[in-house]
Amino acid sequence: MQLLVPTNVFYTSQLNAVVMQELKKKYPFLEIGMIGASVLGNPILYLKIGSGAKKVFYNAAFHANEWITTPVLLKFVEELAEAYVTGQKISTVDVNQLLKNVQLYVVPMVNPDGVDLVNGVVWEPGVLRRTEEIAARYPDIPYPSGWKANIRGVDLNLQFPAEWQMARKIKFAQGFTTFAPRDFVGEGPLTEPESLAVYNFTLQNNFALILAYHSQGEVIYWKFLDYEPPRSREIALYFGVVSGYQVEETPVTSGYAGYKDWFIQYYNRPGYTIEVGKGENPLPIEQFDQIYKDNLGILLGGMTKI
Repeated sequence: MQLLVPTNVFYTSQLNAVVMQELKKKYPFLEIGMIGASVLGNPILYLKIGSGAKKVFYNAAFHANEWITTPVLLKFVEELAEAYVTGQKISTVDVNQLLKNVQLYVVPMVNPDGVDLVNGVVWEPGVLRRTEEIAARYPDIPYPSGWKANIRGVDLNLQFPAEWQMARKIKFAQGFTTFAPRDFVGEGPLTEPESLAVYNFTLQNNFALILAYHSQGEVIYWKFLDYEPPRSREIALYFGVVSGYQVEETPVTSGYAGYKDWFIQYYNRPGYTIEVGKGENPLPIEQFDQIYKDNLGILLGGMTKI
């Protein structure tokens, strides 16, 4: 099989868009669309595969320097589409039957501007100067490789209305009181277009389960406060077995205002943050093959276990 999704290159918003269009061209049954646009007007794109009654949602690259998660989701969609066309199984899963039962929605790059900054393709002088000024206030965070935030300096995964005030209190105590390369919660929940787009897309689609892909640590986070949606622990333990990742409760310092937190609180349904790989972000692309191998069971399980 000639694969379209490159897994040995640095990703940018443009490459993400081109790959998605090529996938749609090869597999016309895929649906492609926009959930919104970034601060700089970059489209935040989704792919959909499947026609079943149950909907699940996977997203990646909320954090700029965690862009290695983008090709994980793109490759998974490609493998599903190819297996559907050829009638083959993935692992032991009958993909034709799976896609009759489930609709999978994927947003591979929630934070296109931030990814572009980390990977050196933000060229507008005013934008670059602004990010350099923000980074200069945090000299301990390498620039641009340490940048997690959107292009304005807001951490998109600290933007959701799930104890946002507690996240603000914790991050302010850590010194992140204004626009920063990471960990600034913003001036309120859902102030940033990227987070708002994911929030609205979720409300529109009534998903049964979500996976939010991050890096690093080889950990699965599955709880928010004392919420324990039906079957969420069981599915988390399954994910741990098939991936070899640890299943843990989210650390207090990062346990509020995340997308997974809001989804669990609002819907009382299974939601997971998957931290792939090991090392310092951005992880080297050489880790991709191992990351994908470790996560294939989770990606399939999110569709088969719900």
